[in-house]
Amino acid sequence: MSTHQVNVQIAILIPCYNEASTIGKVVADFRAALPNALIYVYDNNSADGTQQEARAAGAIVRSEALQGKGNVVRRMFADVEADVYIVVDGDDTYDAASASELVNLLSLEHLDMVNAARKTQSAAAYRWGHRLGNTMLTGIVASIFGNRFHDMLSGYRVLSRRFVKSFPALASGFEIETELTIHALHLRMPVREVRTAYKERPPGSTSKLRSVRDGLRILKTILVLVKDERPLPFFATIFGLLTVTAVILAMPIFMTFLETGLVPRFPTAILATGLMLLAFLSLACGLILETVSRGRLESKRMRYLSIPVTHHTSSESTDNP
Repeated sequence: MSTHQVNVQIAILIPCYNEASTIGKVVADFRAALPNALIYVYDNNSADGTQQEARAAGAIVRSEALQGKGNVVRRMFADVEADVYIVVDGDDTYDAASASELVNLLSLEHLDMVNAARKTQSAAAYRWGHRLGNTMLTGIVASIFGNRFHDMLSGYRVLSRRFVKSFPALASGFEIETELTIHALHLRMPVREVRTAYKERPPGSTSKLRSVRDGLRILKTILVLVKDERPLPFFATIFGLLTVTAVILAMPIFMTFLETGLVPRFPTAILATGLMLLAFLSLACGLILETVSRGRLESKRMRYLSIPVTHHTSSESTDNP
């Protein structure tokens, strides 16, 4: 079975930083998978000849001076016009051959995102630290925004024009994948996840991801997005913690007062009162910001709906003997 796209302008977007050893093959593999697609390589201050290798392979090469994958993705989404966007890392670990299937799925089911979840048996390809961190962070996002993805940090996605042109892209680094995922979940866009092959980096290629440093940045991004998009649960949690702490501090003082009519630990009483005031202040902030957040969500949704749907014949299939 073979498929080919009809009347669909596909843009393959490859953010790169020092990937000279792999970018030529990545461009060639995606060219073979989707011959009619435009392939853009956005270089992020590489010093190893990445631009030259990408250009020699036939890609459209552009640059982004602000360091960080998030900065590159923001620039790509702003510059490139297409009907369907494929975002993939330039490290030759993702399966280019599955690109046509992912694009067909996006078109046939009228989706806004198809996430290529990584499937591998190689410990070297997907280190346990990265795997553990991804599982934990994906679980946190799933518990707050909805359990629709199993590999939130995949660097291989197919996106609709509606998604790309409504995405604010505020992240600067590797936390961009988290932001992409939460944007889709928060607006309740139609999405799917497909398991695709994932392999280890070829010799001479090194990962730019640092498990602890980037994991903490991703966790910080999740907390910020929870505060911005789910303020009432966020501040209600703070309210609960402060209230419990205040009650624990106040109970002995209250019992002593009932027995003797005295308040012997006056500083502790002031602290408990202050914590309770802060608790109710946090709850009030949550209630107010929940209204603001709902208005922002409505604005985002209206912006998303204002982008016309691309009408096209999504795909044709032919059986090969």
